[in-house]
Amino acid sequence: VQLQASGGGSVQAGGSLRLSCATSGRDFVITATSWYRQAPGKERDLLATITSAGTTTYADSVKGRFTISRDNVANTVYLQMDSLKPEDTAVYYCHANYRYNFIRSFSWGQGTLVTVSS
Repeated sequence: VQLQASGGGSVQAGGSLRLSCATSGRDFVITATSWYRQAPGKERDLLATITSAGTTTYADSVKGRFTISRDNVANTVYLQMDSLKPEDTAVYYCHANYRYNFIRSFSWGQGTLVTVSS
């Protein structure tokens, strides 16, 4: 499974961005897709998850501002980020848990940089 993240950029505080995570590959079933972020000098933090059943969960730091969703036809998961704050500046990564021939594994996308200026 390959993940391709995109949509990062620079925005002023209060603005919005939408990140995309496109998946590719064959004969796999994704069980959950998540977005993480990592700010300079900090650990990578889990932000939001959407399961194969459509259940979503969010970290307290982004709840009410970020929305995770997916387009099954496009094989893409999105992270809509509204009311952005300077502290949201980080490299954002998508992550997928999947099954392939009864083997469970996971994959990371490359990061996409989000910069929020005050």
